[in-house]
Amino acid sequence: MFGFFTVILLIVVALWLYAIKRDPGTVSDVEAQRTQNRWVLGGGLILPVVSITVILLVGIPVGRSMLPLPLESGQALRVDVQAHQWRWEVSYPDTDVGLTNELHIPAGKAVDLHLTTADVIHSFWVPRLAGKLDTMPGRTNILRIEADAPGTYHGQCAEFCGLEHTDMRFTVIAHEPATFDSWLKEKQNDD
Repeated sequence: MFGFFTVILLIVVALWLYAIKRDPGTVSDVEAQRTQNRWVLGGGLILPVVSITVILLVGIPVGRSMLPLPLESGQALRVDVQAHQWRWEVSYPDTDVGLTNELHIPAGKAVDLHLTTADVIHSFWVPRLAGKLDTMPGRTNILRIEADAPGTYHGQCAEFCGLEHTDMRFTVIAHEPATFDSWLKEKQNDD
């Protein structure tokens, strides 16, 4: 989106510079009105419609991938995440495993995060894994994430939530699926 809108900005700036520098010459009022109408139609109607269409053609499939829709095979792993001023509490249903500011997931598998908040609006955001989704008091929002490869991904609260908002960061650690299962069993035995 950034690249697309940069191109649009450059086109608009180029047209603006052209309009400032061009020699209007001697043109009849009728021809001047016709030229003005073309610019209004092109820049005020055609350019926005084409831009919005391109963004929707790209944005809808990307947004759909973040929805917790039924999978073709298997089931997504459920993880509960509750926001607090100024930390994230992570728990794995049907286990006693609870973490703070750290989320472990299996790579290559869909994970549905059930996001809630204990206080104010927060926004869960891991830029390399998914878009951001707000947590709102009294509501559970579900965000689907999936790490393509094992690794460490950094996330943060993307909604101003108070004085220590900038310190409300967390880490997502994606393991190989077998390693994740071993980690989860080990954490259950530790607790």
